[in-house]
Amino acid sequence: MSAGLQCYEGARRDPRRAVSDDIAERYRLAGWWTGRRLIDRFEAHVTEGPGELALVSGADTLSRSDLWHAAGEAAEEIRSVVGGGRRVVAIQLPNHTAWVVTFLAVLRAGHVPATPPVTMPEAHLRHVFHLIEPALVVGAGRSRRASPDRAIQRAATGASTGIAVAARDGTLRAVHGPAAPPDRTVEVPDTTAHLMFTSSTTGPPKAVSHSEDTLAALNLQFAERFGLDHRTPVFMPSPLGHSVGAIHGARLSLLLGAPLILQDEWDPGTALKLVARHRADFTAAATPFLLDLVNARWDGREPKLAPLRSFLCGGAQVPPALLRRSCTEFPDTFVTPLWGMTEGGLTTCMADSTIEQVENTVGVGLPGLELRTLDAGMRLQTEGSGELVMRGPGVFNGYYGQPDLYDEHIIGDRFFRTGDLARIDSGGYVSITGRHKDLIIRAGVNISPVDTENAIAAHPDVVGVAVIGWPDERLGERICAVVQASAPLDLDEVIAFCAEQRLPRRQWPERLMQVDHFPRTAAGKIRKQQLRDELVNASASTTAASPGGAGSDRSVDR
Repeated sequence: MSAGLQCYEGARRDPRRAVSDDIAERYRLAGWWTGRRLIDRFEAHVTEGPGELALVSGADTLSRSDLWHAAGEAAEEIRSVVGGGRRVVAIQLPNHTAWVVTFLAVLRAGHVPATPPVTMPEAHLRHVFHLIEPALVVGAGRSRRASPDRAIQRAATGASTGIAVAARDGTLRAVHGPAAPPDRTVEVPDTTAHLMFTSSTTGPPKAVSHSEDTLAALNLQFAERFGLDHRTPVFMPSPLGHSVGAIHGARLSLLLGAPLILQDEWDPGTALKLVARHRADFTAAATPFLLDLVNARWDGREPKLAPLRSFLCGGAQVPPALLRRSCTEFPDTFVTPLWGMTEGGLTTCMADSTIEQVENTVGVGLPGLELRTLDAGMRLQTEGSGELVMRGPGVFNGYYGQPDLYDEHIIGDRFFRTGDLARIDSGGYVSITGRHKDLIIRAGVNISPVDTENAIAAHPDVVGVAVIGWPDERLGERICAVVQASAPLDLDEVIAFCAEQRLPRRQWPERLMQVDHFPRTAAGKIRKQQLRDELVNASASTTAASPGGAGSDRSVDR
């Protein structure tokens, strides 16, 4: 069997029936699952109001008909490269008009969008392309030249993968089509409508398969909870290649027919002006965005962020003090913590939540989302503490190409194990108390420590290394490298070595600590949580103490 067919055989088992027939019927009766496609919903909005505003991106302003027409032209280009059938088309673009046009074009062409973030390292991108075998990859050109990013060129080495460059306005130019005829590859099953990517503690990204129904359920339930419709512009500074931007930005606006106001390069002053100018009503973004907006100067006549009724803040723990400051700075805006995963299962507080609930919990689940915790005996409980598990109409239906991995996360009657530790109270409010995973959540972006550890471990003086998340008020966590070394090391030296190892800048350590030895399990594994707790506590009380003896401690801000 060819590699392509092997990948497909795994893929068609991924989006299996994620729930039993009776639960699926319950979702349909409740109106959460209708089978209606996103492309059909947006086409209906185009028909009803073709001249209504659909997208603002920099100097670009597109009506619904403008966006539909641009996507139609791009869809023809995609068909000319990919042909018929139902194939995966990868989109790796910044927050420009091109992202939305290309995304809509893929849907119009009858294919399946896969949306890796623009910050994905080349090694992970190569893994992703091997996993999903895209028929076409659409990327941005290098500088002003109509040639694709070199990382995409190197990663997309499969004979059946074509590459196209998208101009900022969404115009596509095929650089080269697939060398192998596309008819050898079996189509993607119709239960996969969108592929998004997340990280794991072992490093390689997972391809999360969502259906039209699971994603529509999330959008419709958010719209109901926060009073959103075609008249409520959505402001999106979060990258569209991440689940927050894709689900709560691009897909939400297309489903509702609401204007999408994009920001590419983050600047809080610009964000405030965009919200005010376009009367944006809703946004979702990570904690650093909120902190920057709280600290930003505002000289407008109305209160800061006045048009914005709802700000959903997730990705990293939101400090209660920051939530209190946001109430003062944004008196007209409801700011709530947001918990969720690329796999779905979202929680928020609501307008009638108490101050204590907003500051100390991540809220309650969307309608239909069943949240449980696992006790010590691995039994499901509706209240209490343990690993958080979930089942609901907005929960994904499999890991594309990795069915065994999906099975490992399922318990009981199709409950998904999130890996987070939580406490659920009698009112259904959830407090996240920790996580099994070792991921570092920096500015709302999951960063696996594995690549950084591997790079540092290659240093000739390093005996052992553990990379952990160091608490940070603005970013949630920063990357901290803890090393056991045969000679003194400083942070500049380690960063320079990481650069030599071609480690992406976003994975460089921002803090370096040296220890004499690591706390380990009987099997020899480093106890990272214990290490982190001891170092953080020691740092708070004294500059000399660290587990295993005194060590150096230096940080850098970037």
